[in-house]
Amino acid sequence: MADISPQSYPADATGHTMWVRICHWFVALSFLALTVTGYVILMCHPRLYWGEVGNDLTPALLELPISRNHQHGGWEANEPIGANRTFEIFNENSWARSLHFLAAWFMVAPGAVYMLTGVFTGHFRRVLWPQPGELTARNVWQEVIDHLRMRIRPATGGPQYGLLQKCGYCAIVFIVLPVTVLTGLAMSPAITAAYPILGSLFGGFQSARTIHFFAAVVLVLFLVIHVVMVVKSGFLRQISGMTFGRKP
Repeated sequence: MADISPQSYPADATGHTMWVRICHWFVALSFLALTVTGYVILMCHPRLYWGEVGNDLTPALLELPISRNHQHGGWEANEPIGANRTFEIFNENSWARSLHFLAAWFMVAPGAVYMLTGVFTGHFRRVLWPQPGELTARNVWQEVIDHLRMRIRPATGGPQYGLLQKCGYCAIVFIVLPVTVLTGLAMSPAITAAYPILGSLFGGFQSARTIHFFAAVVLVLFLVIHVVMVVKSGFLRQISGMTFGRKP
């Protein structure tokens, strides 16, 4: 059984640095705004496609049953649009698009600061990247078993992460978040007009939209698991460490 006592952490464990705390809360708040506004935008047209073009008259890769606009059946014979496409609140989403775009920059800017600072200060190497000999099949399996049995180490209030945490954070920071940002930019006509290669990088506008959706789903699932782990490991100490940076 893995050692899950507080003594399993270094005795000189410290809290999070100020720049990590600031970036964390900027990203967290902007992500909440992006999640809400993204959901509202998706309710207007809950269909995902692949390629450059997709609309109500083309086959969908995936239909999402999240609003009355789900499986509307296309155009009516004598009307320009189906009756169940006239649910006004779902079609008046310009506020959500504007707020979604604005909130995105409040994620991108501190995210870029976090990435650059993390590289140049060695934060990623010291804190996030698994150390030599740490990433083994035995260690990974033991961590998985411990998490499934909810044997969670007590929090230190600082960046003393377990192996699964490191792998999860690395996947989010270096893969999922960059893909989410790039696919979001690939859906902007102004951006793709200036940088056409960005539009073709993901196989077209609709492909970028579909990848953007699945990347967002991964981020939401990560957020749920992250919050559960924070609660299980010591909510007050974790929040205090990420807000005030106090040494435990």
